[in-house]
Amino acid sequence: MCAAVRVACAIRAEAGFTLAEVLVALFVVALGIAGAAGVQATALRAGQAAARMADGVQLAAALAERMRANPAAMALADDANPYLQFDYDTDAGAAQPGSGCYGDTDCDAGQLAGFDLAETTHALRSRFAGGRILACRDASAPAASGASPWSCSGDASAPVVIKLGWREPGESAALPRVLLPVTGGGI
Repeated sequence: MCAAVRVACAIRAEAGFTLAEVLVALFVVALGIAGAAGVQATALRAGQAAARMADGVQLAAALAERMRANPAAMALADDANPYLQFDYDTDAGAAQPGSGCYGDTDCDAGQLAGFDLAETTHALRSRFAGGRILACRDASAPAASGASPWSCSGDASAPVVIKLGWREPGESAALPRVLLPVTGGGI
């Protein structure tokens, strides 16, 4: 059949891709690359948020352990307990002054609590922009959104909790992101 139209068959066999086909293929490849870059950026942000959350939980847990390790201060009335007076916002001011409780220094419960709180404020300032941490008695339920409010109920029978939050990019205020119980109610 191609004998009569030998030239047309040869041209058709060697024609290759048209310009339109090449442009469509390049467009599809570009969409795939753009989609992969978007997924990569989202994964990077999620990884950074997870790292901040893990760091926040670690900081709150360290303070909780320090509080448990100072039973004399925790046994004080709520208004005399230095831990329960702790409410620090990195945007509001300077770090808590520390006491000289290093090594084998003989410190009382209040001085040790002051040292613990100074160490915690230093860690918060260095790790969390716009961070806030507080220890209080709180038995209030989280909001419908699942977020815990900064306010505390203060009931004597409520558990002692640590609330820690920070500003994520684009947020104007620190939101509580970690709520860690230290002791049960009434202690």
